[in-house]
Amino acid sequence: MNIRFNKILSAVALAAATTLTTSCDSLFNDAPINQISEKSIWKNPQLLDEYENSWYRNMSNGFDIYVPSISFAKSRSRYFMPWFGDQITVGKSTYFNAGYGDILKGNETQITNWAATQWSKYFTQIQSINTLFENLGEVSNGEQKNRIIGEAHFMRGYYYYMLWRMFGGVTLIDHTYNPLIKEEKFPRASYQQMVDFIVAEADEAAKYLPQVHAASETGRATLGAALMLKAKTYMWASSKVFQNKDADKTYLGFADDQSRQMLEKAKQTYEQLFALKQYSLIPISATTQDGIREEYRNIFLTKNSQESIFEVQHSDDGDFANKFGHKLDRDAASPFFTGNTAAYTPTQNHVDEYGMQAGKTYDAEHPYDNRDYRFYANILYDGCTYRNHVMDIHYTNNKAGVDLTAYGSAYSAGVSKTGYYMGKFIDKSQVIDNNDTYGSKQNFIIWRYAEALLDYAEVCYNLGNTALAKEYLNKTRQRVHMPDIDNVTMESIMNERRVEMAFEETTYWDLFRWGIAEEKMNGSSNPLKAMRVDVTTNGDATTTKYTISNLNKSPEKVRYFTKRQYYLPLPWSEIKYHGIAQNPDWTEQ
Repeated sequence: MNIRFNKILSAVALAAATTLTTSCDSLFNDAPINQISEKSIWKNPQLLDEYENSWYRNMSNGFDIYVPSISFAKSRSRYFMPWFGDQITVGKSTYFNAGYGDILKGNETQITNWAATQWSKYFTQIQSINTLFENLGEVSNGEQKNRIIGEAHFMRGYYYYMLWRMFGGVTLIDHTYNPLIKEEKFPRASYQQMVDFIVAEADEAAKYLPQVHAASETGRATLGAALMLKAKTYMWASSKVFQNKDADKTYLGFADDQSRQMLEKAKQTYEQLFALKQYSLIPISATTQDGIREEYRNIFLTKNSQESIFEVQHSDDGDFANKFGHKLDRDAASPFFTGNTAAYTPTQNHVDEYGMQAGKTYDAEHPYDNRDYRFYANILYDGCTYRNHVMDIHYTNNKAGVDLTAYGSAYSAGVSKTGYYMGKFIDKSQVIDNNDTYGSKQNFIIWRYAEALLDYAEVCYNLGNTALAKEYLNKTRQRVHMPDIDNVTMESIMNERRVEMAFEETTYWDLFRWGIAEEKMNGSSNPLKAMRVDVTTNGDATTTKYTISNLNKSPEKVRYFTKRQYYLPLPWSEIKYHGIAQNPDWTEQ
């Protein structure tokens, strides 16, 4: 089964009550919803598969973004998390008046509301999983039962992993509960307890999950995903920023230094993942710049490839109105292609992260020549050719080019403010139109083999094994025919990661585990940069000038991040009911 995210989101309703909230047309011919009992779920293999689909659907919105500017809807926004870093931003001005802009500038009320929405969404799924565990005795299909047991343990561990990164230690709840029926309260878990719980879930999942599913089950969690979850948990816990924390607030980190112990366990787990021999980098056989560009770009258009460990399964037909398609290509398109959102515009900060090809040096008068081959795949820049169109992202005698001129008459139509458009993830065969049902179908990658390689390189480096760090760091570079890095440093590891994993969600979380979010997400210390290209013609003479400047006139007012934002505020209702501590420096709204 390619995971079907259609009308039935039964887990949400079943966790709170005992009936489904929608009809299941294919099984019950539009039977009244109150005729579908809870017991029917556990006895019917199709309904049971639909029930667990909610776990997959709610783990990530993927490319399905939603940025309303209406006040009451802001907390329901679905963000592309790299927008909050420094590699990519948006060109649509109304986004800055929406919840995105509020969070970007550190608005406490909006952060609190959005955090509460995420908390509720994730714990709803955990409650759904706990309900499943308590009804396993009713499930009779042995093969399906074993698979679902593995998926349930994996998904419960994964949801707690996401909560942990956002909030620190949270309430660990491994059974269903209803405070209206029985008053039951839970403490905040320590960092060690979070690690132990998530690892235990991953280990239990590994007992049931196969290395690969049948084609009809593509998209479900596998043994490799369970190992990756375990390894990522240890890697997160190994970060220096979580060591030697306040002994009275172990939900924020370890009271002592557990970094080496966690690194060693991460290393062992990544090696178990590699030993499966289930994953490999998609090779690139081309040796020309254009050929490498196209093959590398296609990696991110290939669903569930040999490199994929876990990814969000977006609908194959691109139906975003009824299923789980999205509008990535439409949202990323320049005005020339009738795009009016410009929701994915790379920054000059990111462009500067691309190094040079072997034996080449940077030329400020020709800044796009001889760059890392991945630059040409990931970035649409002035003068490059895309869809048989030469991108016109410059000003000729101060007149904006077609890719900088808003399409249509809408006052809010967006264009790139950075001088770039995104090339990674984009499907150049996708029709760009205003169809209100069908859009794009690319899957959203959560984990892939390249990330595991770079994780391992970083772990080895931090353990002092520079030889292994060098070997694994250079695997992603060798794939794209870039020269090896001989003198491996933490800076070179970080840079390679930000190039190879550009615009993937891990780049956002890296800022937190490296402890540099305050620096990188603040406009005062790290203003977003833009490129302006001016072409001046005077008779037969033509000159081109490249100017890099701050994207915003007052960057410190647009992007404002404080230390307290390393952990989001827990919902105040949870604080009061459970009698637990709030994360530092948040006040009740």
